[in-house]
Amino acid sequence: MTEDPAALAAEIESLGEALARVRAEVSRSVIGQQGVVDLTLAALLSGGHALLVGAPGLAKTRLVETLGVVLGLDAGRVQFTPDLMPADILGAEVLEETEHGGGRAFRFIEGPVFCQLLMADEINRASPRTQSALLQAMQERHVTVAGQRRDLPAPFHVLATQNPIEQEGTYPLPEAQLDRFLLQIDVDFPSREDERRILLATTGADEAGPAPVLDSPALIAAQRLVRRMPVGESVLEAILTLVRSARPDLPEAAEPVAAQVAWGPGPRAAQALMLATRARALLDGRLAPSVEDVAALARPALRHRMALTFAARAEGASLDALIDDLVARALGVEAAA
Repeated sequence: MTEDPAALAAEIESLGEALARVRAEVSRSVIGQQGVVDLTLAALLSGGHALLVGAPGLAKTRLVETLGVVLGLDAGRVQFTPDLMPADILGAEVLEETEHGGGRAFRFIEGPVFCQLLMADEINRASPRTQSALLQAMQERHVTVAGQRRDLPAPFHVLATQNPIEQEGTYPLPEAQLDRFLLQIDVDFPSREDERRILLATTGADEAGPAPVLDSPALIAAQRLVRRMPVGESVLEAILTLVRSARPDLPEAAEPVAAQVAWGPGPRAAQALMLATRARALLDGRLAPSVEDVAALARPALRHRMALTFAARAEGASLDALIDDLVARALGVEAAA
């Protein structure tokens, strides 16, 4: 069935107006992190999960709570610790006495993963066993307990956080598990003016909370619309060129990659860029993504899917600087900071 361009354009414009209200409402509560807000929204609109990396106190938890309210999602939170077990997040069956007859029966008690927006706080502090249980649920959108499949609510998104400062007693996520996150979003300190606004807004007697703008059916409809948005041949070629130039074992690899990169991004990186560039265009009120969108999303889509060699790290090489260089070489445009 052929898509009606006029109807699709009208649908995109209408949703763009609603998303503008979403951005404004979230940014009113999460001050000074507009770039983080937009990237997180792009990940959710793409139907994926995001990894937020930043020091404590940079509004990561506040962002997830605000998104839950504004998007009308059932939000939950798990504080990951080394003693957390898979059953603590997935749920477990308990043996209970029945109301009549004095018999016993098993009843399943849902874990915190049974929500629509889950904050996995400091995910790298949990054991690999617990991390794997969550990441499997992220990928499959269901859990299996006592041999019975239980579907998770729709939509289901995980926003996980990591603290880059304190790494003692942590379990770094393996490369294959990092690949499950659509984007890795680095959360930096706010500017002086933004921090002034934060102080004034959060230390007074009254603090206004966010208001709902969308609901879960509207978010699901938006995710479907993102996949229907057109992608030009130039954008498709830009994504392919960028991702393939970052793989050291390919003839298409850029000059610095073979010497500095231990392993490069797989096809999921290209899929992430295909979806996130469309979501970014939608958030900006545009009908289709551009090559500049690919450049702007290069770091969040690639930084957790690549690794520098030991020699490159010893020489002080930076993965973000390398990605910026790849963007300049492959796309001919300047990467977004």
